[in-house]
Amino acid sequence: MEGRLVRSYERSFNGFAARLTESEREQLAEMEGVVSVFPNKKLQLQTTASWDFMGLKEGKNTKRNLAVESDTIVGVIDTGVWPESESFSGKGFGPPPKKWKGVCSGGKNFTCNNKLIGARDYTGEGTRDSEGHGSHTASTAAGNAVTGTSFFGIGNGTARGGVPAARIAAYKVCTATGCTTESILSAFDDAIADGVDVISISIGDDNAIPYEKDPIAIGAFHAMAKGILTVNSAGNSGPNPNSVVSVAPWIFTVAASTTNREFLAKVVLQNGRTLSGRSVNAFDPKGKNYPLVEGTLGSQAKGKILVSRYPTISETAVATINVDYKNYASISPRPLSALSQYDFASLLSYVNSTKSPRGTVLKTEAVFNQKSPKVASFSSRGPNTLAVDLLKPDITAPGVEILAAYSPLGSPSLGDERRVKYSVLSGTSMSCPHVAGVAAYIKTFHPDWSPSMIQSAIMTTAWSMNASETGVASTEFAYGAGHVDPIAALNPGLGYELNKADHIAFLCGLKYTSKTLKLITGEAVTCTGNTLPRNLNYPSMSAKLSGSRSPFTVTFNRTVTNLGTPNSTYKSKIVLNHGSKLSVKISPNVLSMKSVNEKQAFTVTVTGSGLDPKLPSSANLVWSDGTHNVRSPIVIYTSG
Repeated sequence: MEGRLVRSYERSFNGFAARLTESEREQLAEMEGVVSVFPNKKLQLQTTASWDFMGLKEGKNTKRNLAVESDTIVGVIDTGVWPESESFSGKGFGPPPKKWKGVCSGGKNFTCNNKLIGARDYTGEGTRDSEGHGSHTASTAAGNAVTGTSFFGIGNGTARGGVPAARIAAYKVCTATGCTTESILSAFDDAIADGVDVISISIGDDNAIPYEKDPIAIGAFHAMAKGILTVNSAGNSGPNPNSVVSVAPWIFTVAASTTNREFLAKVVLQNGRTLSGRSVNAFDPKGKNYPLVEGTLGSQAKGKILVSRYPTISETAVATINVDYKNYASISPRPLSALSQYDFASLLSYVNSTKSPRGTVLKTEAVFNQKSPKVASFSSRGPNTLAVDLLKPDITAPGVEILAAYSPLGSPSLGDERRVKYSVLSGTSMSCPHVAGVAAYIKTFHPDWSPSMIQSAIMTTAWSMNASETGVASTEFAYGAGHVDPIAALNPGLGYELNKADHIAFLCGLKYTSKTLKLITGEAVTCTGNTLPRNLNYPSMSAKLSGSRSPFTVTFNRTVTNLGTPNSTYKSKIVLNHGSKLSVKISPNVLSMKSVNEKQAFTVTVTGSGLDPKLPSSANLVWSDGTHNVRSPIVIYTSG
């Protein structure tokens, strides 16, 4: 094996990465005590007014437990971090928490401080972030409050994380070409041993991979067993159904949605009309109008504004106007506005019916609106392909047009020569650290809560999302339990608790063999009994049925723990969604809790018939004691 051992893991699980020939791989796989041999793959990165929008206001306007927050460590597994960013400045911080066991091995010219307390590199490049992605996610989760940040004046305000007083440990597993399996496993191994409280990982494959081959699922299982919650992005392959890639119940899976702020670049025509387009356009035309020319070639547009229905950006034109197919604004290296199909059509008719049409593209401005959040089209959708009776994603959070720290080495957009300290990105990569920040925030008030209790608190107190449009892309398969509500999650009333044994029973219910189970759990496990996966004590309930025509009865067994006050009585209520015709019975339908941490079991029985093969049927179960409303989605669907 001389010179071919790439890495060994021994802190939180046992294994090694090595370069092997195919025959060596087969020999090794057959050896006694070897649980599994799988290839090293490359996974992909999924690419703050948002905190105000969610109700976590700046400074003293939000209840905080600062002494504990300062002892809280968020581990970020990503492209590294830019240590000189103000978002990670150690000014005003005391020494690292006593529980911290990590190191600062960021490479050449890389210095940690009392904010950025740890850095590890698995890429050979050093932990310095040359992409921008890792700095963005780390600052969104736990960055300092930095005033006067913007992207060339756009989105000007205070950039901050969910827990600005917390510490950050950066684990660099990704480079420009992707993130390897072995690096991800090593980072989990170290983060667990280093003493982080929450892990945020905005990385995923293009498709859901079996748990035993998924480095994030394996690493997160070991983190869960040690009391650490892993928060992971759902993926950016929406709005296609079955596209969610983070599908394990011990991982908190986050979809991406809009906030009440959008970035608009207006097109002003000489006839006085104004059309609103989407773009993060930092170029100011200084009041000048230019001729508008329709076409596909930029060469004919020198000194003019190119109007093209194709997603092109002209190098020679003064500016480009095209059609918005994405429904969110992204940074453009040249002046650009992307109009809705309707506005683009009306612009074309102006261009074609006017003798010498002229207009201009204004610099982007941030506009606040009263619209409720919508799940982004790119956000990956359920249903879950690996465990069909487990609803994924779990929750949605802001992931559209998010301003946060960046790397001055990274390009803000393709072919962009500008360099910035703060930038605007969209993706489930951006929503994931929002939820990691909320999880850390909750842990500062409830340090004894298990990962499943924190996840349950966030899911059962979420804002309910309305279907924004018809079709499977705007159901629970888009947003899970709803939109994260940090303040409500501090006091959920009841919780759905899960431990390692429950997750093992869930895997046994999926017919995992002892050998495969060992790949995930790292220990010898024998399955006993037969637990249906849908009876995992999860805060949501979901079942896939084989036939859509025949009448059906489905039951779910659940247990709740009293997290509120002694002598509480909770009554159940069922709210049907999207015109669903389900009949739902809860037994018992009243829970009388005498003491805190008391557990009570109940059964949910769902009956119905004639399911729509194209749309899930859903309802919400709400347990209410008059103060708390503990909500769980119930989703029944069929493959036809």
